[in-house]
Amino acid sequence: MRLRFSVPLLAGIALASSLHAQEATKIKGVVELFTSQGCASCPPADAAFRKLIRQGNVVALAYHVDYWNYLGWNDTMASKENTARQYAYARTMGRSGVYTPQAIVNGRDHMNGADLNAINVKLDDFQRLGEGLTVPVSAAMKGDELEIKIGAGQGRANVVAVYFDKEQMVAPKGGENTGQQIAYMHAVSDVETVGMWDGKATSLVLPSTVLDKAGRRGLAILLQSSTPSGDPAAILGATVLTVGSDG
Repeated sequence: MRLRFSVPLLAGIALASSLHAQEATKIKGVVELFTSQGCASCPPADAAFRKLIRQGNVVALAYHVDYWNYLGWNDTMASKENTARQYAYARTMGRSGVYTPQAIVNGRDHMNGADLNAINVKLDDFQRLGEGLTVPVSAAMKGDELEIKIGAGQGRANVVAVYFDKEQMVAPKGGENTGQQIAYMHAVSDVETVGMWDGKATSLVLPSTVLDKAGRRGLAILLQSSTPSGDPAAILGATVLTVGSDG
């Protein structure tokens, strides 16, 4: 099945010609880090997250939350939507609260975002148990369009586009990290559902304008299931396109 979406979702500077797709066969999982520029415990997790990106075999996305802003520094990358996503995961996992730094692995489990070894062990465990990325997902530019291909599998899921900035340097002037200069990578700027998957092999075609917002340096495509109430749940497949290479 081939679906075509012609609505121009975003506008700005075209990045399509320099996007590079991460090979689907190399990706062993998705790690979503919930972090904050105002949290003293987060810089070690941000450093571990950089190492995770450099591994080259993980779709790594950082969601900056806004609930640490009360300490005197408004996180320049935070949004209420990112905070809402973290609370939605808490509901999915039966938790009463959230924390930073928190890593969500494959939408299935959580752990301290600074523990790189535990994250990799969990990713390997999920692969071994068949709870890794079991549905193939790929994305490539075809002229002025982005074609997303999703293989066959079991269940139903949303096709989710996650836009992120490649890297930004920030020197917080308030909060618990005052005076530090920290490199933040793959900070998410927007998340939107661009299609649905019902278990059958599917091809979606999006206009290149989905890649065209100024400052965005990457796009991840997640095939993500949801709870009956609509909260994010297990991620079944994923791919990512970035501008250049991550250092």
